[in-house]
Amino acid sequence: MSQIQEFEKVLSGSDTSVAAFEEHGKSFVKRAQHFLHSTPAAVPLIVLVLSIIIFGIAIGSRFFSSYTLTLILQQIAIVGILGAAQTLVILTAGIDLSIGVIMVISAVIMGNCAITYGMPTILAVLLGLAAGAACGLLNGLLVAYMKLPPFIVTLGTWNIVMATNFIYSANETIRDADVDAQAPLLHFFALSFRVGSAVLTAGVIAMVLLVMLLWYVLNHTAWGRHVYAVGDDPEAAKLSGIQTKKVLMAVYTLAGLIAAFAAWVSIGRNGSISPSAAVTDYNLQAITATVIGGISLFGGRGSILGTLFGAMIVGVVSMGLNMLGADPQWKVLLTGVLIIGAVAIDQWIRKVSV
Repeated sequence: MSQIQEFEKVLSGSDTSVAAFEEHGKSFVKRAQHFLHSTPAAVPLIVLVLSIIIFGIAIGSRFFSSYTLTLILQQIAIVGILGAAQTLVILTAGIDLSIGVIMVISAVIMGNCAITYGMPTILAVLLGLAAGAACGLLNGLLVAYMKLPPFIVTLGTWNIVMATNFIYSANETIRDADVDAQAPLLHFFALSFRVGSAVLTAGVIAMVLLVMLLWYVLNHTAWGRHVYAVGDDPEAAKLSGIQTKKVLMAVYTLAGLIAAFAAWVSIGRNGSISPSAAVTDYNLQAITATVIGGISLFGGRGSILGTLFGAMIVGVVSMGLNMLGADPQWKVLLTGVLIIGAVAIDQWIRKVSV
């Protein structure tokens, strides 16, 4: 080998350290912004804890009783399940305005099949679940393959499903006593049990287990990562090999199926089966829980755990104001403030990636 050339001799004394790029003096606000961006469920959790502390101080030990706190969980079970379904859709940068009426028509189908037609209850439940999934599938087809805006599609199906609900049921309520006598399985999620002085229902357990299952799927499976990718940038997702149409179809169908599951839980919670429940603002409540829970309306960001916290925030505020004897309109006002605040915080957090 030839001798070392003159210019190479200086290499032995050169600096061998690797270049590093560090941000010095990063402000507390910037660090907080980065933390909240990487932990989307943190904001709703903080708000939930603060809400409990504030109402606990205002009301006293009565608010901190296990009975009160578990009663809040019972009251948000239906909204929490619907919020989980709405979360899947919003993560894809969509929205489902029909989710509440899908729940109601699924409950009506379960009730009529079991009570009016005398079918086995388990078959009635399966038919109700299938009806909810079919409604979601229709939404998915129109959004994914017809490329129609989700807002317009689900606004249209909201009207269609609501009208079908009233025509099919003739707006007749199935009484609680009839359900108990002929199809007690429909009241399964009303079953309660005690843990110390706390009273939990099967509906609350179902809500928590559903959220945990979806959290795992969204964070630890390829399909979950595809959902986030489609919501963040559908064109980039398509170029990376993700079948975006199939993902959207699966998301809307699963949302309809979860809404039908919420129907079964609602029968246990409400006792009777009323087609008139379609006019209840379940859609708004589910969207509210999702937005307050930190799920970005622009898609691709958020944690389904935040949706559970968001539903609990609404439940805590509602219970706290009721116990204080406040005007019910204060709940509406505070909910509006929380929604606007959640969207503003989301916009601020998103700037961290700009």
